[in-house]
Amino acid sequence: MAPHPSAQTDRFVHDRLPPRDQWPDMRYDLPELQALPAQLNAVQWLFDRAIDHGHADRPFLRSDERTLTYAQARAEVNRIAQVLMGLGLQPGNRVLLRGGNSVAMALAWLGVVQSGLIAVATMPLLRATELKAIVDKARPSAALCDVKLQDELRTALAQSPDTANLPLRLFNTGDAAVVLPDSLEALARHTSDSITPCPTSADDIALLAFTSGTTGSPKAAVHTHRDLIAACETWPRHVLRATADDIVMGSPPLAFTFGLGGLLVFPMWAGASVYFPSIPYTPEAMVRLIGQVGATICYTAPTFYRQMAPFAKQLGIGRLRISVSAGEGLPDATRQLWKEASGIEMLDGIGATEMFHIFISAAPEHVKRGAIGQVVPGYQAKIVDDDGQELPRGQVGRLAVKGPTGCKYLDDARQANYVQDGWNFPGDAFLQDEDGYFVYQARTDDMIITAGYNVAGPEVEACLLLHPAVAECGVVGKPDEERGMVILAYVVLKPGEPADAAQVKALQDHVKHKLAPYKYPRQVLFVERLPRTETGKLQRFALRQMAKDSA
Repeated sequence: MAPHPSAQTDRFVHDRLPPRDQWPDMRYDLPELQALPAQLNAVQWLFDRAIDHGHADRPFLRSDERTLTYAQARAEVNRIAQVLMGLGLQPGNRVLLRGGNSVAMALAWLGVVQSGLIAVATMPLLRATELKAIVDKARPSAALCDVKLQDELRTALAQSPDTANLPLRLFNTGDAAVVLPDSLEALARHTSDSITPCPTSADDIALLAFTSGTTGSPKAAVHTHRDLIAACETWPRHVLRATADDIVMGSPPLAFTFGLGGLLVFPMWAGASVYFPSIPYTPEAMVRLIGQVGATICYTAPTFYRQMAPFAKQLGIGRLRISVSAGEGLPDATRQLWKEASGIEMLDGIGATEMFHIFISAAPEHVKRGAIGQVVPGYQAKIVDDDGQELPRGQVGRLAVKGPTGCKYLDDARQANYVQDGWNFPGDAFLQDEDGYFVYQARTDDMIITAGYNVAGPEVEACLLLHPAVAECGVVGKPDEERGMVILAYVVLKPGEPADAAQVKALQDHVKHKLAPYKYPRQVLFVERLPRTETGKLQRFALRQMAKDSA
């Protein structure tokens, strides 16, 4: 496809993309991908699609306080875009966004991207030190922040003379907007809802997505306007298959690409609506709200589904028809627990911040127990050895992926590790069976080599989760002079379960009975909680450090 001139006059991100020889091989094999125009503003395209399909007056963004139709949301986004232009921002400037999932946060994100600016959404629980690292890397020209989360951001911005006076506009101010005349909502009230979206090129940058930190220091993944729409035309079209009648809800933050896709971009593509709660999700609250709101699609991580299962069994799940699990490996024990409680076969998938969203998955009617699924239409995937040579079916190796989205880190030497010979390497060990299904083994750095045996930590975790005393667990290798490594299990017990030597033996015997004997955890440590990212992913690098420190 012929390029279109960039509309982004600020070239900061463009100039810090990886060298072209380190880019992934971008594939646009599907007809719907080939039809994407060279001039493309993703937000304008999504609104136009919804309205062209007759959804202008259908609900789009819902909360307990208000519901906006697609037409009303577009008007609000246009007003926010006017406010941003009033700050003197230029296309290509970065705008930091800080907020939990809410209608206001969704509108702010859409306003930024429609304006040709680059959205840098940050997790709500980040502290000032973490925010400063993002600010230093992204160098935003302005910030939009939920009024309740401003303190840490102000502390981060004040630490550098370059950002101490950065324009900061607060949102979700409610009644306080009366006394905060420079809040985003107050300013938007006095602007026009008529504006021409920035005429961005499809290759112009829409967002910087900072990785969630499961493998160490965060990296900034760059995604274009084309990437956003290409992601809509793959997994959502061919696997999820949402409709305009769907009501979507879930726990992943909009600052996480799993949440951004599932709870904003993909519903827009389908003409569906999204519900954002006014209270923090707990497993019981989510199940109750699914019934109260009439939600039909839910996104969350396996751990949360496991905790939701008893409430789903007790309270029912209303109109829910699709349960999407991603963010970490889905143990079959959790899949079966949720299915028994809800009657719904989980829609599993694996994606990556660097790829924007899911690239291996299976619709519920095509689920194969023990496997995540098959490659999503539009993507290619294979299992390779350390030299990049494709392995025969059934052998464990590194997962390599390519498609219409791919890794482009902002100014980061780790690009050369993630992209090799045009293929993306998300860092997962898989095998592909004879039917083409991909079976997750572990993160490639989660493989435990003990006395010459290769053991995948998540396999042991899945086994331990089958024991009735176990609520959560994380399994890593601990350095050991005799065996190289020993298998160490950090276990959170269910309430009332004794954390004693008899329990350790019971868990070890359980694994020995279910798996090859060499896979049992030689050490079991009981803990109150496991280290997780804000999105619910288990931070195995933190567990590995704990194990190393105790060696």
